[in-house]
Amino acid sequence: MALGSTMVPYELRFDAGRICLDLLATTHPEERLDAPEPLRAWIVRSGLVPAATPLAHVDSAWLVGFRELRGQVGQLVRSKASADSRPYELALAHVNDLARAAPPAPRAVRDEGGALVRQLDGPPGCAALLAVIARDAVELLTDPVARASLRECAGDNCPIVYLDTSRGRRRRWCSSEVCGNRERVARHRRRAALARA
Repeated sequence: MALGSTMVPYELRFDAGRICLDLLATTHPEERLDAPEPLRAWIVRSGLVPAATPLAHVDSAWLVGFRELRGQVGQLVRSKASADSRPYELALAHVNDLARAAPPAPRAVRDEGGALVRQLDGPPGCAALLAVIARDAVELLTDPVARASLRECAGDNCPIVYLDTSRGRRRRWCSSEVCGNRERVARHRRRAALARA
């Protein structure tokens, strides 16, 4: 099913705790940023831009940029902070370069009902949106408390990295509704199979 139709093959997820980690989650369970339309949907649903922002100019070059940044963020959050490896340093340099660009300029405007709403000054450029995500990654990497809260999901074959902000810092899954539910169902099936045996 195409994302442009009324039915979508999968839901985009925004439960990792940071926008840079939500971008990282777009590889699971399959590549989700495989065409400009899913990227447009991700940009809006992530909150990078207000819902009515024109994004018709998003094209395959944007996909390349977002996927490259996603790879670099993955390299950085899955490695130790003191990593001295060349790939880590290259990823860090790339993220720092992207973070230098100016983010999209927001402004407050009145909607039809007179309430103030956020709107961008114009259609955002790819570099401006990548800058927002890169800055988020820089903030995450340089915040020792946030960095210590990074976890990888304990679900079977789930590579999602998330920020554990739970009360006792004992969160095991990227999502209790997704991976947690799968684990509970699998546990129940194992118990039922043992009871029948």
